[in-house]
Amino acid sequence: MKNKLVIFSLVAGMLMGCNSQKKEMSESKSLYETLKATQQKGILLGHQDDLAYGQHWKYVDGESDVKRVSGDYPAVFGWDLGGLERGDAVNLDSVPFDVMRQLVVKAGLMGGVNTFSWHPYSVVTGENAWFTDSTVVEHILPNGDFHSEFVKELDLIADFLLSLKNADGNPIEFVFRPWHEMNGAWFWWGSKTTTPEEYKQLFRFTVDYLKNKKGLSNMLICYSPNGGYKTKEEYMVWYPGDDMVDMLGVDIYEWPGMENWVENTQQNLSVMIEVAKEKNKPAAFTETGCENLPDSTWFTQKLYQAMEPDSISSNISYVLLWRNDPKKHHFFSYDGHPSEADAKQFTSKPDIWLLEDFNSNK
Repeated sequence: MKNKLVIFSLVAGMLMGCNSQKKEMSESKSLYETLKATQQKGILLGHQDDLAYGQHWKYVDGESDVKRVSGDYPAVFGWDLGGLERGDAVNLDSVPFDVMRQLVVKAGLMGGVNTFSWHPYSVVTGENAWFTDSTVVEHILPNGDFHSEFVKELDLIADFLLSLKNADGNPIEFVFRPWHEMNGAWFWWGSKTTTPEEYKQLFRFTVDYLKNKKGLSNMLICYSPNGGYKTKEEYMVWYPGDDMVDMLGVDIYEWPGMENWVENTQQNLSVMIEVAKEKNKPAAFTETGCENLPDSTWFTQKLYQAMEPDSISSNISYVLLWRNDPKKHHFFSYDGHPSEADAKQFTSKPDIWLLEDFNSNK
């Protein structure tokens, strides 16, 4: 087992006086450079909502299900902005945005990478991201009848992201994955109700508005379709353009009934990596997991095997596991779970990096 540094620091104390030897990436290398360099040496482990709640706790400073199992925090911290566009106080998973802001800043001060997904409610129907019984995207594009309302939503997103600053008042760099899994049929911006051209317009307007109109120069934009494609051409069907994308990703879960998951995942990752190399962009395994972990050896026998070939492991910067919600589901192990020993073995692999591994190799 690699030595892991366990970090216990109050959010307030860290915000007021982080004069430690560790430096945030914005103070040394850019996040882009860091991710490019990291993927040649190790795979950063990420976990959604890791600092906010876990299987047996909620909003306890210093807690983390990853740390409980492995002895250290993840190196990548995932968050979701769904609900912010409506002015809600909490996101779609009930995390207060004020708390999220504190935890994002804390993760940055610890030396970690923050990444944001966004499952927005529809400004047209008022329904959540999974409601696909009516078209939305055509109505929120420029000249659409709900475009002005959509712009107001982007203003709320921008206000929150612009508020993410370190103790010195400098913006925290982060990854933003707007309009993910578009090649699936389960989101209102996806293939069921949206054409590739409409999607590209939506993506381009969103990124251009946030970066150029609102001044969010501290974010890396990630294009992350769902898996299931076979070729580079299929991966690129929804691609909005090199000028709008900083890094490439893919979301691949193992759901019941899937066959040959390791081999299929390797194939999907390899295609994504080939495109990333051609475009000289960082690559990541942006979402994955096996809901509730019915396979107690899933981490070493499925996930690690899928990433183990050198052509894959040396070309992805991070892998993000979805969240542990005790009321709904979990995607990382926790203390007492049958998969705990396997998760420990997985996180002790030399090329799977937790927070201290990451900080020691910057």
